[in-house]
Amino acid sequence: MRRSLISAGAAAVVALVAALRFGGAVDGTVLPGIPSPGPVTEWALPVLTMVATVLGVLTVGLTATAAFLLPGDGRSVAAHGWVLLRRTTWLALLWAATSAALVVFTVSDVLGLPVERLGRSSIVSFAFSVSQGQSLMWQVGLALAVAIASRAGLSRGTAAVTAGLALAAVLPPTFTGHSAGAGNHQLAVSSLALHVLAASLWVGGLAGLLLVRRHRRFAETAARYSRLALACFAATAISGLVNAGVRLGDWPALWSSRYGALVLLKVLALLAVGAIGAAHRARTLPALRSGTPWAFVRLAAGELIVLSAAVGLSVALSRSPTPVPETAVEPDPLVELLGFDQPGPPTAVRMLADPLPDMFFLTVVAAGILAYLAGVRRMRRAGHPWPVSRTASWIGGLLLLGAITGLGVARYAYVLFSAHMVQHMVLSMVVPILLVGGAPVTLALRTLRRPADPQVRGAREWLLLILHSRVMRLLSHPLVALGIYVASLYGLYMGGLLGTLMRYHLGHLAMLVHFVLAGYLLFWVLIGIDPGRRRVHPALLVIVHFLAMVAHAFFGFVLLQSTTVIADDWYTAAHPPWAASPLDDQHLGAGLAWAFGELPAAAILLLLVRQWIRSDEREQSRLDRAADRAEATGEEDDLSRYNAFLAAADADSGADRR
Repeated sequence: MRRSLISAGAAAVVALVAALRFGGAVDGTVLPGIPSPGPVTEWALPVLTMVATVLGVLTVGLTATAAFLLPGDGRSVAAHGWVLLRRTTWLALLWAATSAALVVFTVSDVLGLPVERLGRSSIVSFAFSVSQGQSLMWQVGLALAVAIASRAGLSRGTAAVTAGLALAAVLPPTFTGHSAGAGNHQLAVSSLALHVLAASLWVGGLAGLLLVRRHRRFAETAARYSRLALACFAATAISGLVNAGVRLGDWPALWSSRYGALVLLKVLALLAVGAIGAAHRARTLPALRSGTPWAFVRLAAGELIVLSAAVGLSVALSRSPTPVPETAVEPDPLVELLGFDQPGPPTAVRMLADPLPDMFFLTVVAAGILAYLAGVRRMRRAGHPWPVSRTASWIGGLLLLGAITGLGVARYAYVLFSAHMVQHMVLSMVVPILLVGGAPVTLALRTLRRPADPQVRGAREWLLLILHSRVMRLLSHPLVALGIYVASLYGLYMGGLLGTLMRYHLGHLAMLVHFVLAGYLLFWVLIGIDPGRRRVHPALLVIVHFLAMVAHAFFGFVLLQSTTVIADDWYTAAHPPWAASPLDDQHLGAGLAWAFGELPAAAILLLLVRQWIRSDEREQSRLDRAADRAEATGEEDDLSRYNAFLAAADADSGADRR
């Protein structure tokens, strides 16, 4: 195993150096009058980037293997998982130190000064005021959090949290660099983030798998990793092609530029690894189950070497000049702010036919529809019906989610408050209602297979654990769900958060996701049929829904009366010349928010009243059945005893009057 790791490291270094030389990222040329950081920074920056990437990938892989792939020991991780978490601590600490060193060398590269000539103030200012420095500092902080969490306990829940932190820690640098400077950075940044997440799980999971090759249930662990690797392969390939297309500009650049040649080499490496994965599934996994593990280990070691070379190519690509310039000769401040050209006056065609796709939401829509249809197919194969209305509701909700976040309305939501408010209302009301109507949790619990090993937590077991957790019990309280929904509505617009979130792709993405999740939680509590939520009398739910309607209407009224532009710094900078004034547009958005919720609110109210009537009917039916049983057996039921109590009370009252 040690030889395999050394060989993988050597492959990554060779690929990195060769690609840097070929791509022109380091040529040693110093132009007169142009500041240069010197050869130390020129080489140290890509090398440290690769070291940080490898450490991050290993951290993700080891924590994910310990939490999700290996069998546990009751609620705790088993011995091999404990060893992986202990190794994670040191990997995460080294990762944090490397990312901190990257801050210094990145300042040297940006300012064109050797490291020894940098001042402390310039480093601190870059680390906390510039997006590149901020992203690296976020990575430092998250890596330290991983190191702490890996020592926090032995439970599998803690291990899962540690893996989640590790996955989050690989993301910050993806929001700067080539993709962030792309003209269509909504698509470029999201595709790169998905690419990095999938590749980290894939490569890191393979490294973690090889470290536990002596586990007595290694065959089952390898089979679980194989399914994960297949999904990661598909996600890596699709997201990589999308990101390369954005950076290349047009496909002829794929074979006419050096950057395109490096992309082709990476594609070849991906195809080679895909072939190795197919060999794993067809030959070595059956051999592993039959007791001959070494064929699998040798092939996996070769796969790790190829993947390591691909990592070296990826780092070199991040430093190499692209066919599409990262900075225009005459930059447009508005394009730099928005990530796209300002749209023209809105028309029905432009609102629908001028798309602004985002890889994150495209992935959610595609994966959600495919997974749901696979579950419905499994139900029908087992001979169990599944209502077509639920399927239509789920698919309709996801398609609407993709449309409102990827069509032309998403482009106008960046520049017009009114369009943003339409997007908000659809994401927080219409989409969640449709998704709740699909009953996805019920479908998942009925169709997800239980692992053969009871000590392994599959997707179904993790879902049940979440549903029965204290956190979910708290969140599913109607007043808590209502509080989250209302607080997010008022806090975003009245608390001054909107402008900040609009300026950052990650902030904007998090805002849209929060709209959907807050709405889903509220309507799941109100009208959901999935298990896991609190059972509350429909009368209380009607009151909660009424309070939500009042809060929503009052919000629209406050906006209509407001004379202050919300997120003034953003909408003043992004305001198109053909539109009404920002305040008039805000009043239009307020009117839309006030009127928009009427139809969804009325539909929810009708459903709640219907549930209330059905609840009373079920209770009356229960009492009737109890009375029939009591009459047949000669025993008194609750209703008879209650009637007897009333009769006795009436008799006592008559005696007192006499």
